[in-house]
Formats: sequence, C-alpha cells, structure tokens
Amino acid sequence: MSVWTQCSSELLAKLISQFCTEGLLEPVDNRLELGAVSYVFEATRGGFGSWRVDPASIRRTTAGILGNDESEIATDPIRFFVDAADVLGVDGSTVAGYVAELTSTLAADVRMASTAVPAAELLELHHTRLEGHLTGHPLLVANKGRLGFSAADSERYAPEARTPLRLVWLAVRRGLAEFRGTPDLSEHAVIARELDPPVVEAFRAQLDDPDAYVWLPCHPWQLDHVVRTQWARELATGEIVVLGESPDEYLPTQSIRTMVNSTRPDRYQVKLPLKILNTSVYRGIPSHCTLAAPMITQWLRGLWSRDETFQQLGTELLGEVASVTVPHPELSTHPGIPYQWTETLGCIWRDPVDPRLQDGETVWPLAAVLHPGFAPAAIARSGTDAETWLAHLLSTLLRPLLHLLHHYGITVNPHGENLAIICSPTGLPTRLVIKDLVDDINLSTDPIVARGPEPDSHTRVLPRKPWPILRQYVVDALLLGVLNPLSAHHLIPEETFWGVVRGEVHRYTEKHPEYTDRLAATALTAESFLRYPLNGYRLTLGYTDLDTRPPIPVTGTIPNPLHTVEPVYLEMILPTESGSADNTQ
Repeated sequence: MSVWTQCSSELLAKLISQFCTEGLLEPVDNRLELGAVSYVFEATRGGFGSWRVDPASIRRTTAGILGNDESEIATDPIRFFVDAADVLGVDGSTVAGYVAELTSTLAADVRMASTAVPAAELLELHHTRLEGHLTGHPLLVANKGRLGFSAADSERYAPEARTPLRLVWLAVRRGLAEFRGTPDLSEHAVIARELDPPVVEAFRAQLDDPDAYVWLPCHPWQLDHVVRTQWARELATGEIVVLGESPDEYLPTQSIRTMVNSTRPDRYQVKLPLKILNTSVYRGIPSHCTLAAPMITQWLRGLWSRDETFQQLGTELLGEVASVTVPHPELSTHPGIPYQWTETLGCIWRDPVDPRLQDGETVWPLAAVLHPGFAPAAIARSGTDAETWLAHLLSTLLRPLLHLLHHYGITVNPHGENLAIICSPTGLPTRLVIKDLVDDINLSTDPIVARGPEPDSHTRVLPRKPWPILRQYVVDALLLGVLNPLSAHHLIPEETFWGVVRGEVHRYTEKHPEYTDRLAATALTAESFLRYPLNGYRLTLGYTDLDTRPPIPVTGTIPNPLHTVEPVYLEMILPTESGSADNTQ
C-alpha cells in the first residue's frame, strides 16, 4: 500500500468515526446509507459514545447497471464526504470549502508519513523540534486545512515542514501601535532580551526617531500576504517600517502561529497573527487579547505565587508577559467587519519553558502522548510499567486542573497544545505546564474569595460562566480531546484507565469536603455531558465571513465513562500538598 493510500484510508476512518461520534451520521449495523451509495465497516465503541472505525474494513457499495450491487474497498475521504453531503445537509459552497480542507490535511499527513521517524527517536528531540512530528488535533478531521496557504507555503511554514524560519521585525509609529507588558517589563527590556545589541543598533539606524516607534516581530508569510497589501498606505507613509530579519531561527508549534526560538530557547515564545483559516477559525489575534494578555498573566502569577498546592506540585504557568496591539485605523472602527480583516497585525510574547526545567528534566507537549508509539516508548524508557506511568501522567494532569477549577473557579482550555508535561530524569511525568492563557481563561459566575479581585470585568477577556460550563472545558479539551484517544491505544484496559481518572476525581473530592457544592455542580462523574460537535460546527457554519467567532452549539448529550467505573488507585510516588512522598494505594 502506498503512503498516500494508507494516509487516505486512515483519514477516511477518522472522518467516519468522528461524524458518527458527533451524531452527524447514524450507522445501522455498521452501515451508512447515503442515497444511492452505502458504506459498511467494522468498528468498536469507546468512551463518550465514540466510534473507532477500522480503516482496512471500509467498503463502498453502489447499485450496478444490471441491478446487482457493486462493492469495493474504500480509501477516499473526499469521495465519502461528497457522497454524504446530501444526508449531512451541506450546501455546495461548504462542500467545496471542506473538500479543500480535507485535501490539504491529507497532503500534510502524507508529507509527515513520508518523513516519519521511530517513536523512540522522538524522545531524543528537543520539544521545539518534536512539534513538527505531531499529527494534529485528534478529533477535528480536517485539522491541517490551512486555507490561505499555498502548497509551497505549507512546505515552508507548516510544523511538519520542520524548517526553521526567521521573523521580520517591524517598527510601527506610536499612536498606531501600543505596547503593554507586566509591571516588571518595559519595551526596551523586551527588545534587549529578544535582539542582540548589534541587531538593535542596525534596526535603530533605519529610523529617524527610533523611540517614536513600537517594534514587533512579524511572520514572513503575513508580511508578504497581508502587511504589504492591507497596510500598503502605512508602509508608504513611513508609519510602518520594515526593519529586517532577526538572526534567530524559529520553529512553529502545532498551532502554526506560535513560534518557538530554536536558536535561543531561553528567549520568549512569540504568538503572531496569520490570516489563514485553520481548525474552524482564522488565526489572527484579537486586539482584546493582545491588550489584556500581560494583565491576565500578572493576576494569575499572583495566585500562583501564593498557592501552596501549585508550588508543591511544581505546576508551571507560562505567562504572556508582553504584547503589541496594532488595530487597523479604519476597519477596526467600523462595525460588522469580518474578524479576519481586523486581526492582522500584533504579537504576544510568552515565557519560554526551558528555563523552568530542573537538572535532568525533559518536557514535551501533551499532544505528543497521542503520537503513535510515543507513549510506549516513553514507558519503556522510564523502566516502569504502563499502569504506573499512566498513573503519573493522569495525576500530573488532573491534580492541578481540579485545584484550579474548584479552589479558584478558573478553567483554562486544557487541550494537547495548551499543556506540556515535564518528566523526571527517569522519564516519569511529574509536573504540568499551562500556557495560552488570554482568551482561554474562564471564571465561575459565583464569586470566589480565593481568587480575589479580578483585573477586568470585560466579558471578552475574563468571561463568567456557570460551573457546568466551566466543567465542559475539562471534558471537551482534556477528557475527550486527549484522554479518550489515549485510552484507545490500549496501554492498559480501558476500564482501568477510566478508573484511574475517576480515582483522581474521587481523591480530590475526599480531600476537599469544603468544595462539596462546587464538585456537585461540576459533576465530573455525572451520567452524561453535553455534546459540542467540533466537526459539525464547521459544516453548520460554512465558509461565510463573520465579524466574530460564534460559539459551538450543543447537540444532545454523550455518555460519561467515569460514571460507571469504580475508582482505581495505583501505587505511585508523587509530590503532595504536604510536600512529602505520597504512596497512594
């Protein structure tokens, strides 16, 4: 089987699996009737009512000319989606847009498969290079759609290209641009950290009055495709000056728009706008995010510094410490402008993870645990068994997140890109890294004394939500988005896997009776959860330009595997709230 056929077959299986899981298609006896065409397949069922279709089992059947059915092995996700379009109720414009995203995703999958390395070798890679080997969002089918990128752009700028790039620095006249930083950071401090003195001097020499400008990096693709066109007037008048490339090399993370410095990993990560449509939204950066990022970081840092649990668990917060906001002088003032046109210039600087590592520690993005073979290789390296390793992973994830949610009434969006795992020198997961804060932090509607006064009541910056909705971020991003796909790897029996997760929830519940009401409201062991269909959202939304990112609608419920399993407590040694070793039986 060719690499293309193999990747195509796997993407088709994922497409059928996710569409059935979300209730977009409803198979009967593992058969989908799509008008004149039907598909049959073999599948198993996993947690949360998920479908897991065997790629090798899918067959497409049509009526033959003589009235007899003609059946063939099916490997083409594009053909399947077009076959299913009428049943899905998708219009022609959406069919075309989604086919473009599927094709782009498949081409990227083939590029990755053609250059894949053994999982054991991935453990040797620095986290900045590991990102380029990861396969993307486990639930979103068209997870590498990247509408706006050409084929050459994908081969140059996508994570799987694994090609370092240099950022281009711009100077934007004050009044058009605004710098913000945490109280300990000035503009000059950020520039001095990010650029060596000779580079700073070379850039300053290009400006008549260097201090009349705010400096910021720009992605080279964005400069060519957006800044030089949409901001042509400002370039012509000197309100924006292209200073040139900085010498440091960067690699994109899975989110594409976040760059990690591979030359100097101790320097900031940089989040930059890209006017491409990927995983349902355009990848710009809203002004309310750039303006609020340092303020949110400073507030959360205050909570972290006073919190004994976070200190003893060693949970790291990568703050978004500085930003530059550049609203378009006309488009940002007119209502109803599609957001893809108003989020084209700006940046956010984020703390790097490398300086947080202790001797012998390693770190990898949580998404890596879903890469085929990565977890078994990590388990083998640790010298322990799968149950012990997974128990450490699950406790490393859940203990700080449960504490953040129930003690403070705060939730992040804990998916595979927003979390990272720090491992001990022996290879056991021990500490959690939380990043990507602004626009992903939500607070409980109920005021919480422990979190103190919030820095801003603006609903777009720190939205208030009831406990069941706060819980849903943990459910959708972590339980469905990471742990359920991980359970399908069958490292341990699935019932044991979910039993360990429930054991962590039960442990927290027993330890904190003062939060009984909050735990009852979040109800992580409830019989069912609300279903938010990520793939269905794209098909319902279509490709119409919108002025805001609309919320994903609820479509029914999904069964919760934590509801029926018994808690499992595996023996392990981890930091505890008392700071001593905890042998949990």
